[in-house]
Amino acid sequence: MEAKTNTKPSSLRWAILRQALLRKTRESLDNQSPSAIKSISRKTHQGFNLIPGQGVEDHVNEESNFRDVCMCYTLPVDGSPKIFVKQRVNNGADLSDFEVSDRYNVDNTGLVCQWPSEDVLSYFCLSHADMFRSKRVIELGSGYGLAGLVIAATTEASEVVISDGNPVVVDYIQHSIEDNSTAFGNTKVKALTLHWDEEVTYNISNTFDVIVASDCTFFKEFHNALACTVKLLLKNDGRSEAIFFCPKRGDSLDKFLEKIEENGLHFSITENYDSEVWKRHQGFMTGDDTCPSYDKHHCYPLMVRITL
Repeated sequence: MEAKTNTKPSSLRWAILRQALLRKTRESLDNQSPSAIKSISRKTHQGFNLIPGQGVEDHVNEESNFRDVCMCYTLPVDGSPKIFVKQRVNNGADLSDFEVSDRYNVDNTGLVCQWPSEDVLSYFCLSHADMFRSKRVIELGSGYGLAGLVIAATTEASEVVISDGNPVVVDYIQHSIEDNSTAFGNTKVKALTLHWDEEVTYNISNTFDVIVASDCTFFKEFHNALACTVKLLLKNDGRSEAIFFCPKRGDSLDKFLEKIEENGLHFSITENYDSEVWKRHQGFMTGDDTCPSYDKHHCYPLMVRITL
């Protein structure tokens, strides 16, 4: 979630900071070897695990003191390229990350981990490549940008912009774009720092056929700015749309959709949008012990389609 906000950082950020500061038994990251880097900051072991990933030790940057890891994601479609994503080692957040968050007044959640809804969004885009062919696409609140990279590598989109509001996150995205450049064919791909509550000054207003985003409606203080950004970015041709994958999270999604309507936009919600995702969701609901803490309203992303 990367809109700027005039409010103080959320309690979630401070919970993460507290964990980072009070880890008494944590082994120093400075002393970790690449072979120790196996647990990375994503939630698929507690989620859907639709696109499996594995750490690639020889891609670890020693200058980062093993704080980062390169993940190789294997796409479940024959002939698809592997996707390499630079991201943080588990529990790798440090004080400098929060200093950046405070300096730019942005949220830090996209840097701390990669959320399960991004996995679902990536899988959906891979399974529905025709939706993006020859289209101009932007991912909002991308975090490490797996979905945007998947779209760029597999759908023959004309252009993919992968955006986040945190400049540190955008640096990670840029690194991953460079690592995967040979997989993009003729698709133009770029990273962009984009704050939802700022005037869009990047010559990108009303230029996108498709907007995608995952789990970007958690913080209510960002809702109106996000709705306005969607309206500003979509083409005015009657065929453009935004596709969001978001859990309900109490009344957070409902409140966001109220802002969508207040801004003159239209939406539809689909609960069962993919047979494989639905099968895994149903398994978790009936007691699959691989995800004992699974809660439908906090874990299962609904598909929201937004139009002008």
